[in-house]
Amino acid sequence: MEPSDWQGKVGAKWAEEWRRTDRSFAGLTDRLLEHARAQPISSALDIGCGAGQLSLALGRSHPDARLLGIDISEALIAAARARASNLINVEFELADAASWESTGIGPELLLSRHGVMFFPDPVAAFANLRRNSGSGARLVFSCFRGMEDNPWAAGLTNLLPAGTSSPPQSMEPGPFAFADRDAVAAMLTKAGWTNIDFESVDFAYVAGTGSDPIADARSYFLTIGPAARAAAQMTATEHAEFLRSLDRFIASHRDGDLVAMLAGAWIVSARNTGDS
Repeated sequence: MEPSDWQGKVGAKWAEEWRRTDRSFAGLTDRLLEHARAQPISSALDIGCGAGQLSLALGRSHPDARLLGIDISEALIAAARARASNLINVEFELADAASWESTGIGPELLLSRHGVMFFPDPVAAFANLRRNSGSGARLVFSCFRGMEDNPWAAGLTNLLPAGTSSPPQSMEPGPFAFADRDAVAAMLTKAGWTNIDFESVDFAYVAGTGSDPIADARSYFLTIGPAARAAAQMTATEHAEFLRSLDRFIASHRDGDLVAMLAGAWIVSARNTGDS
């Protein structure tokens, strides 16, 4: 996925779907916010902030802190600003984290929920973020572990016609770019970050709820993510077969009014100690 995708239709779709995307990551979000709140916060940068859930949560719990969310999608920034209309300590800015520059004191916390795996040059991007953060600043972000730890993604991929998807590659921009912890640690070290640590987190990826959770999950998967992109390019016959397979897959994960699937992520933390 290219950055331009987020600046266009992909970003617009995610802006429309922020309620369901926030819902799908709810279990991970809670754990990520625990990491963020483990130490005092006076200023924070939310990288690839999307529709702003992390910034909004920290803004409410830390009314004296300054929270800035940045994203390259104009549509997502607009959605975030609309949600933050009653929070005077939270701002959102259209900006690329890879080239963003702090105009004041650098943030002491740099935070991201799945917003850092799309940098064309991650070493350069994280080096830039380190230069623009305060001395001793904390970096905390989440990213998916491998496909083998994410049955929701592996299951969807297996439903696609041959040739419509390819295995994710380490450090190539995309949802699973940071699955390899050793590669991520090496990248962060090269960018100057220290005290690098990984926590493995399993969470329920909530795809559907309500009176017809199967229809809700089907609609979500056909709107957001790799299955949506592949489905849009299928022939009528392929699409019909895909929908039948998709409904069977979703139904196998239904529990009453809920469709939830196992997902696995890393929560990565590091420090700007100024030692390298």
